Amino acid sequence: MPTGVGKPFWLLAELTYRCPLQCSYCSNPLDLKNTGPELTTDEWIRVFEQGRKMGAAQLGFSGGEPLLRQDLEILIREARRMGYYTNLITSGLGMDGRRVADFHAAGLDHIQVSFQASSEELNNRLAGSHKAFAQKLAMAKEVKAQGYPMVLNFVIHRDNIGEIDKIIELSIELQADFVELAIAQYYGWAFINREHLLPTREQLQKAEAITNEYRARLNGNGPKLIFVTPDYYEERPKACMNGWGNIFLTVAPDGTALPCHSARELPIDFPNVRDHSLEDIWYRSTGFNHFRGYEWMKEPCRSCDEKQKDFGGCRCQAFKLTGDANNADPVCGKSEHHHKIVQARTEADQLAVGGDAATPLLARNVHNQEAALAIIARSR
Repeated sequence: MPTGVGKPFWLLAELTYRCPLQCSYCSNPLDLKNTGPELTTDEWIRVFEQGRKMGAAQLGFSGGEPLLRQDLEILIREARRMGYYTNLITSGLGMDGRRVADFHAAGLDHIQVSFQASSEELNNRLAGSHKAFAQKLAMAKEVKAQGYPMVLNFVIHRDNIGEIDKIIELSIELQADFVELAIAQYYGWAFINREHLLPTREQLQKAEAITNEYRARLNGNGPKLIFVTPDYYEERPKACMNGWGNIFLTVAPDGTALPCHSARELPIDFPNVRDHSLEDIWYRSTGFNHFRGYEWMKEPCRSCDEKQKDFGGCRCQAFKLTGDANNADPVCGKSEHHHKIVQARTEADQLAVGGDAATPLLARNVHNQEAALAIIARSR
């Protein structure tokens, strides 16, 4: 057992990569066709039992769209029996009042409903579904009516950042308790569509100022607004996932165990829960020990006095932008690759005034998979 390794506190069960939406910023892998078969109900329950025995307290149900799993109520009930605090992260598509009631009866603690925008036209265009907005509105209201806290998530990017005030107004109208205004982070499909998504610094600052104005106006008498800034406009990286293999454990639909939901894109052989116990995976696997500690670090991280605070930043981001996951996160101003972040900001400024993107906008679906992988190959 590695020295100083704690317990996995947060277990994320990505139940499926299937999804009725085609969001261009989806963090799911680009290679949607070539993953293994989804874990069965019994296999998921065994994973939950092992995680709880190790000390995991929070269990998130995610995807893709987890509502597409017909055994979701069973999984919720079993997780409740084990003592987890459970959270469903959903688009709302595939849910109705009866299913919300079934989730409540099974013991689900928390439901987060995602929106793409505040207007029906833009929301449906971004989601790739002409029914999405109406369904989301109905389900957000149903979740609130059945006694759950109203938790909404909006991924913010160039197409919708200009209506941040309308997004907040919709949240107030829906009597939301918490609203996450999360500026897109660039992994999975969001990375290949970054030219179309990354807002300018001016757009970002204006959106944050509007959010702060609403916070002051509401003065605690409305939704709590959580504004999540993007890495690309920072000069120091965040402590990604609070450190590699520190508190967070993801299990992908096919059973691949990961330190974060984007890590399967790294050139690392990650273990599978069908072949190994969670305890063995967490404490002894090469995949989970790969970036623990500081010995793996290259300069400037190795001698940096901030390495205990940010752990060198995001390994996935380092790999995507430099081709070497051992490099410093290029977000960091000390990185020799920081110019790639600066270049992305410059491109965002140019595109905001009518420049042409070098790559097409690709919706998240299997038909665009080969084109997406080709863009990734050219970017390194």
